[in-house]
Amino acid sequence: MEIKQYIKENEARFMEELFSLIRIPSISALPEHKDDMLACALCWKELLLAAGADEAIVMPSQGNPLVFAQKHVSDDAPTILIYAHYDVMPAEPLELWKSQPFEPEIRDGHIWARGADDDKGQAMIQVKAFEYLVKHGLLKNNVKFIFEGEEEIGSPSLNAFIKEHKELLKADVILVSDTSMLGADLPSLTTGLRGLAYWEIEVTGPNRDLHSGHFGGAVANPINTLCSMLAKVIDEDGRITIPGFYNDVEEVPAAEREMIAQIPFNEKKYMEAIGVKALKGEKGYSTLERNSCRPSFDICGIWGGYTGEGSKTVLPSKAFAKVSCRLVPHQNHSIISKLFVDYIESITPDCVQVKVTPMHGGEGYVCPITLPAYQAAEKGFTKAFGKKPLAVRRGGSIPIISDFEQILGIKTVLMGFGLESDAIHSPNENFSLDIFRKGIEAVVEFHLNY
Repeated sequence: MEIKQYIKENEARFMEELFSLIRIPSISALPEHKDDMLACALCWKELLLAAGADEAIVMPSQGNPLVFAQKHVSDDAPTILIYAHYDVMPAEPLELWKSQPFEPEIRDGHIWARGADDDKGQAMIQVKAFEYLVKHGLLKNNVKFIFEGEEEIGSPSLNAFIKEHKELLKADVILVSDTSMLGADLPSLTTGLRGLAYWEIEVTGPNRDLHSGHFGGAVANPINTLCSMLAKVIDEDGRITIPGFYNDVEEVPAAEREMIAQIPFNEKKYMEAIGVKALKGEKGYSTLERNSCRPSFDICGIWGGYTGEGSKTVLPSKAFAKVSCRLVPHQNHSIISKLFVDYIESITPDCVQVKVTPMHGGEGYVCPITLPAYQAAEKGFTKAFGKKPLAVRRGGSIPIISDFEQILGIKTVLMGFGLESDAIHSPNENFSLDIFRKGIEAVVEFHLNY
């Protein structure tokens, strides 16, 4: 039976199975949903067994349980590890939802509910493609599944779990459906993610707040000094001045830059949408390159002195800032973190003291478009959507993807089907039924071509 026919005949069942998952409010951020996390893991276990897995088990971690399942075809066949997450974001503000967030509805050709896309709907695409292949004797690769319940809170338990179960999770490639496409008629595959490094800076001047009339002009103002120091981090050409910062920055291959240039992008609309009259960034790169495959530096917050109503002529004792860098593949966030601390300390004048505290961070990731698994995914999209997907790097960070590569030594293909209009993490999250169907078809084609 053709996949389109299989989907058509079984869609009512697919929806009821997906709805059974969605109805469980598996919100990892709220401790009162601890029982729901286990209930959702157990529900996935049963659905994976019903789809054709040889075994499915719920495994403990330092936090929420994980679901592991597998189907063994042959010792000589490659193994695909499919990763997804079953936890969801809180649904608030509830008054903005047009229907109950955990009581899914189908309206206007979309599923409306929390988790409809992220990531229960997208995970179901993977499971239903697997089910079709098993039932029709078409599965030629070994398949493993690992579904976690903490992705929305940063996957704090996953790293240790992967290290502890390296043999169990051994595979040739990882397949993830938890990203988005450029548009419903513009299929795309995410080929890169940026990493992150984050710091808090504290600058101290005098031992107390001073009267700016008595001391202004004679004593260094920590806020002035902090602003001056941070202004030195980026030069006139938009390049970061930290010594050694670009040592491991990978230049994007010409072929990929050409693909980025082909992405439909209206700079005027982009500026209008965010209310700016001009754009600014690193010289020699396009806007889409700057916000996806080049590093950046940002002051995320800055404070000190008097910020209340009215005026107070004070020369403050302290100033603070939170700053971050988005990093590109091969930049190690720990190395960059130390380079930044050393640089800030080196440009600190004697008139103040500085303390730089490194906070969280993670590595970037790149999937080469020459990777056989990427090319299989490309064929899957082409078959399902009728056109070759564009290769797109995203500016955000998913640290677990680089963790997989570092611990298991294997690449991940990000085969996501979400859209900006799906409103993940927001009220009225939804997922197109048409894309759900095409997603199953694309994943089936991936397995047949890998």
